[in-house]
Amino acid sequence: MLAGMTSYEAIVQYGKERGWEFLKLLGFTSRRGLCKATYSRVFRRIDVTDFEARVGQWIQGRLGPSDAPHIAIDGKTARGSRDGDTPGVHLVSAYAPEVKAVLAQLRVDAKTNEHKAALELLGVLPLKGKVVSGDAMFTHRDVCATVIEGGGDYVLPVKENQPTLAKDIAAAFAEPEAGLSPPPGGAAPGRDRAGFRGRQGARPGREAVDRGHIVARRVPGFGLARLRAGLPPDAGAADG
Repeated sequence: MLAGMTSYEAIVQYGKERGWEFLKLLGFTSRRGLCKATYSRVFRRIDVTDFEARVGQWIQGRLGPSDAPHIAIDGKTARGSRDGDTPGVHLVSAYAPEVKAVLAQLRVDAKTNEHKAALELLGVLPLKGKVVSGDAMFTHRDVCATVIEGGGDYVLPVKENQPTLAKDIAAAFAEPEAGLSPPPGGAAPGRDRAGFRGRQGARPGREAVDRGHIVARRVPGFGLARLRAGLPPDAGAADG
């Protein structure tokens, strides 16, 4: 099948053309290999979910702690899986680009269930020290919390469907307006009122910078997102 043999007839012919030495390397005990009917019976009896879980465990067992620092979560419909009125097979996969391997995947009924499937995947993957990425469909509070609880970090985009979060992030990284006076309260130049060094002055209409935005500047992209996830602003910052 890896060589493009997608029918039982093609699989049987592929083995015959390569001879007994090839079949023996694959574990066959008969020089004739298997017939089409036997392949059909074997494949029908396979528990797909159990098979995929075992393959994923085998791949993860062969990886060292630093072999797959990045895990990409994404959902795709398998090409050619649609059959008439029967919709195609939609899968949510956890892919490790550095080793070019799918660590785990789940089948979902529709794209609207990708969020739930991603949570299930994150629950079985080793996340400690990993960076999880995905598209905006996975930018949810529970997804972020699951990654942090597993000892990892995340990089997720924010789009127009989350306008409040998008505005908060834009405000955190906005350039200061020219001609602003030093912050009130006699704070030393180059420091905000909480005592953290920074290049930005006080923002218009705000006399103090709250703790959450300070963390967001210190750890770009993580502190603010964690606040939105309902987590402490500096949770896990030392591990990142």
